[in-house]
Amino acid sequence: MREIIVVPYDDKWPEMFEAESLLIRTLLGGVVKRVHHIGSTSVPGLSAKPVIDILLEVSDVNELDTYNSAMVRGGYVACGENGITGRRYFTKGGDQRSHHVHAFAVGDMQVSRYLAFRDYLKKNIDIAGQYAEVKHLAAFLSKNNAHHYSELKVGFIEHHLRRVLDV
Repeated sequence: MREIIVVPYDDKWPEMFEAESLLIRTLLGGVVKRVHHIGSTSVPGLSAKPVIDILLEVSDVNELDTYNSAMVRGGYVACGENGITGRRYFTKGGDQRSHHVHAFAVGDMQVSRYLAFRDYLKKNIDIAGQYAEVKHLAAFLSKNNAHHYSELKVGFIEHHLRRVLDV
């Protein structure tokens, strides 16, 4: 069973992202158009689960599907859409999860949402601090249930996304 823990920010997270970004670009070649570090590990000073979240913008998610075996060689498990239409999701590390890759076609609205929330937290340290508190509480209450952990955070995320996206 995966343990859901939230730890203090680690200065090594950006380096871990850069190394994995290079690996992914090598594995996937020209299908990858842009690679972004997202999630809490991308926000300096923010507590996070020690899992590097990577957002890929790809030319075509169906073309990306033809590279699943390449991602497997890189240590990833292909999880398909995994609950989000138009996404391709990959995990690395099994129960000791180290990386998540979220891939969308260039121009998909989800790309804007992920980047907007990341940038909002980077610019609003007080909100990032509140988010850290939400995550610590969610980790405690979820009892290592990743789905429940995510559910406990969604209200905070959606509230702030509405503010930043003016939806």
